[in-house]
Amino acid sequence: MNKREHLLLVDGMALLFRAFFATAVSGQFMVNSKGMPTNGVQGFMKHLLMAVEHVKPTHAAVCWDMGSQTFRNELFSDYKSNRQAPPIELIPQFDLAKEVADAFLLPNIGVEGFEADDCIGTIAKQEHKERQVTILSGDRDLLQLLDQNIEVMLLQKGFGNYLTYTTENFFDEFAITPSQFIDVKALMGDSSDGYPGVKGIGEKTAFKLVREYGTVDSIMANLKQLTPSQQKKIVEGTDMLRLSQQLAEIDCYVPLTWNVNEAIWEGIVSQAEQTVEELELNVLRRHLVQMKAAADVNRSDPFA
Repeated sequence: MNKREHLLLVDGMALLFRAFFATAVSGQFMVNSKGMPTNGVQGFMKHLLMAVEHVKPTHAAVCWDMGSQTFRNELFSDYKSNRQAPPIELIPQFDLAKEVADAFLLPNIGVEGFEADDCIGTIAKQEHKERQVTILSGDRDLLQLLDQNIEVMLLQKGFGNYLTYTTENFFDEFAITPSQFIDVKALMGDSSDGYPGVKGIGEKTAFKLVREYGTVDSIMANLKQLTPSQQKKIVEGTDMLRLSQQLAEIDCYVPLTWNVNEAIWEGIVSQAEQTVEELELNVLRRHLVQMKAAADVNRSDPFA
């Protein structure tokens, strides 16, 4: 393993949505002179750059959903059907966010029919034997990817605040392995993704059963040891349990084109600064000025 190399994988959708809704509630869409709202893009890049300052990666890339339909919709037509359409002010910012990331020389990765999570999982599992991998998201589903040299940084409220998980502290907190988290999700379902799991089995019971029996298969093999109520719920919900298991698992075999050398982090290049000026991303411009000032202080102060 190249201990000096560190890859930061960013969940673009999670950051863009979080940044958009943080300012949209007060109507701060930050429209530029061309009539383009930029609030989501500016917050997305600020989140990303603060994570870069925190992690100090040698490589970085952004993963995106590519449209609303994925293989999971083919498995279950109601998958994510409970989600409202994005607000009109957010829609043009999807392409704009990719354009800005591109100006910062960040690869934009996305594959039709798969979610950003699947692309993140595929790249993380390819790369973690060679280099450290940090995943940045706000989505707990990605915790199933924790592995040797793979950590997950979950965004907390505000900017620059993270809850960082490794395989060790994940086990300390939940008393299961990351891969067993898929079985927990299969049992309890996921209301935000719109799949029910086993009706009547909540998070507490799901964790308890997985801690006790290890896997969904083992729970099914030991049904007679469960309470009559649990037996009834699982027997009646077996089909949805198996389907939820497929929906909950991140696909780490996405057919994507990826070259880690194209993700080398170059710092703030002139092309990035030019794009920030052209698009009138004033919040982001101020952040870049602060980053440069901090870098200058660190260079001049040997104790910084």
